[in-house]
Amino acid sequence: MTIPRVLIVAGSDSGGGAGIQADVRTVTMLGGHAMTAITALTAQNTLGVQGVMSVPAAFVVQQMRSCIDDIGVDAVKIGMIGSAEVAHAVADVLEGLDTPVVFDPVMIATSGAVLADADTIAAFGRLMRRATVATPNLPELEALGGVGAVTTHGCHLAMKGGHSNGARVVDRLLSPTGQLLREVDGDRIDTAHTHGTGCTFASALATGLARGESIVAAFVEAIRFVRIAIVQAPGLGRGHGPIGHTLGRNPYRELAG
Repeated sequence: MTIPRVLIVAGSDSGGGAGIQADVRTVTMLGGHAMTAITALTAQNTLGVQGVMSVPAAFVVQQMRSCIDDIGVDAVKIGMIGSAEVAHAVADVLEGLDTPVVFDPVMIATSGAVLADADTIAAFGRLMRRATVATPNLPELEALGGVGAVTTHGCHLAMKGGHSNGARVVDRLLSPTGQLLREVDGDRIDTAHTHGTGCTFASALATGLARGESIVAAFVEAIRFVRIAIVQAPGLGRGHGPIGHTLGRNPYRELAG
């Protein structure tokens, strides 16, 4: 049996709720092999981000090449980039790969901390042109210019409904032409412990694509996994606590119903 190999290009979360830490747990829980290229170190917890230290672009590329050239890659997940220079360097590497790419354009943490400046956001266009699917939350989608501005780059768009108002959460998957491919409607889970949901969703989606699933199937299963992890949140910290990746592992398909 071959194991899906997922290369994660993202920042580290010292509190363990989001970023690389959430990505690795997600890929592992879903039966994949997680590899990492860390773009930034953060000092953060459930209350917010206290500090960020960027990793030089050349070393981000070196991490990526170390994994690609030896172990191989079935899908790439991109999260927090850190700088415009890193965005362009990562795009250069991706142009030489023929694998699915999930791009989560991280701009704002759950706590409200800004994680991408204007130059970095401007450089996201190159990553969206290479991505199979982009997974912004609603505020990030607005910052990118809306649905048309994303799909014009030729990628699918996963519109996450968690930041909307109301008792229901609607997640939508759109084709590169803007066609609705799938809509998932569920009850809103009333909790403050949602730190890492975006990272988790994107990594779950990447794992499904790495396994060879269709983008629609991977989208639906990623939503199921995230919802289970939210319900299983351990309640850690005094702010926006992490979700419960490992508590929902027995097994996620059956728990989802």
